[in-house]
Amino acid sequence: MRSAEALRIQVNGEPHEVADELSLQDLVNFLNLAPKRLAIELNQNVVRRADWPAMILREDDRVEIVHFVGGGGAHSWPGRSRL
Repeated sequence: MRSAEALRIQVNGEPHEVADELSLQDLVNFLNLAPKRLAIELNQNVVRRADWPAMILREDDRVEIVHFVGGGGAHSWPGRSRL
């Protein structure tokens, strides 16, 4: 049974229940993600990091979170040599 203060949202296509009045910033914290390497889309609109605290989630919102990962090197690129 669902709490009256819980919202149903989707995060990267997976259903989640979250607290009412949760912001995108709160969601990032709740999911224990490193914000510096994230891009977030809310209902197909990219949200700037500066706006995350003000963006309050609503019932049936769709959130897509992309986590950028660094890595690779000169050896990863065909035809490139190390500098």
